[in-house]
Amino acid sequence: MPHEVPPTVAALLGCAVLTGGGAVLNVGDPQPGQSVAVVGLGGVGMAAVLTALTYTDVRVVAVDQLPEKLSAAKALGAHEIYTPQQATAGGVKAAVVVEAVGHPAALHTAIGLTAPGGRTITVGLPPPDVRISLSPLDFVTEGRSLIGSYLGSAVPSHDIPRFVSLWQSGRLPVESLVTSTIRLDDINEAMDHLADGIAVRQLISFTGDL
Repeated sequence: MPHEVPPTVAALLGCAVLTGGGAVLNVGDPQPGQSVAVVGLGGVGMAAVLTALTYTDVRVVAVDQLPEKLSAAKALGAHEIYTPQQATAGGVKAAVVVEAVGHPAALHTAIGLTAPGGRTITVGLPPPDVRISLSPLDFVTEGRSLIGSYLGSAVPSHDIPRFVSLWQSGRLPVESLVTSTIRLDDINEAMDHLADGIAVRQLISFTGDL
């Protein structure tokens, strides 16, 4: 990691950005004129939104149940925001759809939002006993793909410098993902905020500097 990258930025690049952003860079690879939809706007999903916004002439669609998350995505620059119900009912379609929740309902939503010829990329980690039901015919007749991507299909030594370069150019403001900075003593409350969907990313300060 270059010395000029502050720890508050470096801490975000190793997991959320690598996973969400990597799914867009390494698997989605959206082309000009296409749309990218992100289902689930936690830290990983928001990182996917930010990364998709670095592409030229790519429309970014953010999908989540929580109004607060949708507002946050809009503030980051997402062109369209929807609840899953709104996106499905409105016939929203995207060439690249990233599912970042790890819940079968979210994956079903993501698959339904994928345009003919498009790619559904799932990065969420559901419990090992979770199963979903799919129609293979839809994938065949519409030429769609369902792709699993662990940690954004990234090679850290190759991909982290790419994200650093985007950050240095001002195109990837990962600091905007930080909801709060906490002390280690507050970790239990921070985990509650994460479970409740209040937080996007929280940084732990070991020096007490908040």
